[in-house]
Amino acid sequence: MIDKVIALYEREMKRFFRSRYMWVMILAQPIMWIIFFGSSFSQVPKEFLETFFHTTDYIAFIVPGELSVSMMMVGSFSSMSLIQDKRLGYLRRILITPTRKAAVFYAKVLGGMTRGIIQVPIMILVSLLLGVKYNVDWLGLLEWIIGLIFIGIGFSSLYGIITANTSDWQAPGVVSNLLNLPLMFSSTALFPAAFFPSWLKLVSDGNPLTYAAELGRDALLYGDPPNPLYLLYLVAFGIIMLIIGTIVIEKYLTVD
Repeated sequence: MIDKVIALYEREMKRFFRSRYMWVMILAQPIMWIIFFGSSFSQVPKEFLETFFHTTDYIAFIVPGELSVSMMMVGSFSSMSLIQDKRLGYLRRILITPTRKAAVFYAKVLGGMTRGIIQVPIMILVSLLLGVKYNVDWLGLLEWIIGLIFIGIGFSSLYGIITANTSDWQAPGVVSNLLNLPLMFSSTALFPAAFFPSWLKLVSDGNPLTYAAELGRDALLYGDPPNPLYLLYLVAFGIIMLIIGTIVIEKYLTVD
């Protein structure tokens, strides 16, 4: 099955690289977040930022969080691609061959994860051009990248699970609106947990975006040693979602 996954994954990447609009969506949105939302705290007293954000540069604080959020949001593209294949009849043609449904699912998940990882060096470069200074822990950086890979796998799998038996092109957008904003604002991607009420802190403690954002800040900003428990949580999230997705896709994936 590996050869079929690789072939389908290559198709996903070719479609991505050939689409100028997909590049605009993938790159412009997080960059605009950095420039506009990141600049919203530019006049906040540095003492306040130092006390609650542990940095004097809010853009430096937001970059790891925004990249974590981006890995979640690109998950919707994997389900969009799946639905497009259904509507164009491509999925039907694939599944009449000796190709398992799981192979199609894995290719979509890997495609969604890759779209997100491509953003990492670009956003870091943009932040450097904006004057952000990092204190990099290289082992922590490697750990964070691995964590982002697994959180991308997890959310791409989740979107595939939810849209497995529909060909409604509106479904990914609806699911995205229902999931993305609550998950983003209930994590520490944009603000520290010190700002949260007690019930929201509990939600944040179970939110994968929190662990990805904190890993990124340890790696890029604070220069702290990596926390293996954070990575373990993200790896477990990705693997569990992938396993559940495989079961759901094999049982419920429809060609129309």
